[in-house]
Parts: sequence; structure tokens; C-alpha cells
Amino acid sequence: MKHLLIVCNTPSENTRLLAQQCVAGAEDTDIDAVTTLFKTPLEATADDVIRADGIIIGTTENFGAMSGLIKDFFERIYYPCLEIKQGLPYALYIRAGLDGTGTQVGVEKIITGLRWREIHAPVLLKGDYTDHFAAQTRELGLYMAAGLDNGIF
Repeated sequence: MKHLLIVCNTPSENTRLLAQQCVAGAEDTDIDAVTTLFKTPLEATADDVIRADGIIIGTTENFGAMSGLIKDFFERIYYPCLEIKQGLPYALYIRAGLDGTGTQVGVEKIITGLRWREIHAPVLLKGDYTDHFAAQTRELGLYMAAGLDNGIF
């Protein structure tokens, strides 16, 4: 059994929906050998990351950067996971009011240091909220879980 960890900042109703849809995609009935664990950034621990075979990070864009809670998550897990989880498959989605560029760069700098392996281009959900955003996070969850299920990642 593979383990997928989904860590998302969810400060609003629409960001909670995005996270729920990401989890729903990962738990699709066609996925047989993957368990999904959803945690908020404050709940997620280094042990959760160490047990994971893949991780999806969802963050809001706050003042042109990643959310403080996601940054806190990275600060707490960075050194305990640095040597152990190199090559961890990851995906990222960003709920951005602006363009998400600063957020993406900030997250990718940390992930480069962790030496995790990107399995999907970052999903940038820019501008006013649309229902299509939830479909995109659902697809991302399904993509990651299917890749783990089939031994691709």
C-alpha cells in the first residue's frame, strides 16, 4: 500500500473546497493501492512526510508569497526529512489572487533544497474563483494517486 499525503492551507470556504476535491480525486474508486492522508499545515508533521510515498502541497498566495502556515510546515519538516525523503514525488497547487509567481518560486526553492521530484507542473488557480479550480485540484489528486497506484512515481 502506498501513502499519499495532502497538505493544504484552507483559510476560506473556496480553499477548503479545493482541498476536498484534491482528496476526492486521490480517493477515486479506480485507485486500489493508495491511502490518502489529508492534514492542514499545522497538523502535518515530519513523521507524516517520512511515511508518505508522495505529497501534494496546496497553498494560498499571501502578499505575493506562500502562506505563512505552509512556510511553517516546511520549517518544521525540512531538516528531519532532508536526507530521508530525497526524490519524494510532489505536486503543488496555488490559489492565487494575483499571478502566483512569487508563491511558486518560494515553494520551489524549498523543494529544490529538499530534493523532491516534481511529477506535475504547478497548478496555478489565478484570479477570481471559478468552479473549474475545484476540477483542477480533483484532477491533480487523481493524477498523483494513479501514478503511485501504478508504480509510475
